Amino acid sequence: MITKGIKQLIAQAEQRSTGISIEAAKGRIDDGKTVFVDIRDVRELEREGMIPGAFHAPRGMLEFWVDPESPYYKPVFTGDKTFILYCQADWRGVLAAAALGDMGMTNVLHLEGGFGEWRKAGAPTGPKPEKKKHG
Repeated sequence: MITKGIKQLIAQAEQRSTGISIEAAKGRIDDGKTVFVDIRDVRELEREGMIPGAFHAPRGMLEFWVDPESPYYKPVFTGDKTFILYCQADWRGVLAAAALGDMGMTNVLHLEGGFGEWRKAGAPTGPKPEKKKHG
């Protein structure tokens, strides 16, 4: 039996993370200092699209991709950029932002309302980029 449910986990993560509104985030799309990070499952990206220019980091790999000591580290997380994490409804985004904050990252925000609210607001979306074929 669990002693803490998902609502409690999210509420606690909200206390340890910072959100950004859809309107404020829209103004940061092409500022060169912000990286939007889509943490949804690849099937969600294929079905619904994503924020143009966003980097896809599946939620299950995020901490591994952020840590320079990890064999899975991704250089996109290097530097002094701000990272805006988003999922569909911002539940995973809140949890992920709190986890990265726990790792010591101070430049992480979660998109309030997630991709669902982003789309409802008429903010730009596009298809998931095709994977580059090697060969």
